[in-house]
Amino acid sequence: MSIRLYIGNLPKEEIDRQELQAVFAEEGDAVTTKLIKDRKTGKCRGFGFLTVNNDEQADQIIEKYNGQLFKDTAIKLEKALPRTKGDEGEEQAPKAASHPSANPTPSPNKEGSRREKSSKKPRRGGGGSRETSTATDSDAIRPDPRWASELEKLKQMLAAQTTN
Repeated sequence: MSIRLYIGNLPKEEIDRQELQAVFAEEGDAVTTKLIKDRKTGKCRGFGFLTVNNDEQADQIIEKYNGQLFKDTAIKLEKALPRTKGDEGEEQAPKAASHPSANPTPSPNKEGSRREKSSKKPRRGGGGSRETSTATDSDAIRPDPRWASELEKLKQMLAAQTTN
């Protein structure tokens, strides 16, 4: 059974998978890397994954390479959290493998923090169908009380200019 390791703290620049694979080259062909890139820019998103053959090899690689410098940054290695059922086609970075939370929050998918259209919340002040209030126009438009006196002075100045 293969084990996936999370590789974090990668530089957010253009990196080839081969460059990352070269770091783990002495482990042989038994390890494979996957670099997670931004679809639009092609730059690294700051993490990737390493697949190894077994748990023992995973522990050895974590011990050996955790904190090693890659392009002037110390990489972070830990066992990747398993994918959840709804995320089968998407890669996700683990939150904190050593501290599982009781209430996991969904992490953003590859495309950023976009939501599905069906789960979109209505925007404030948006068009949509709303019940009309029974308040009159004078009640609906009230100035901020902190600026009410200043606003009144401006209204008087404008009124004086238009009469001149």
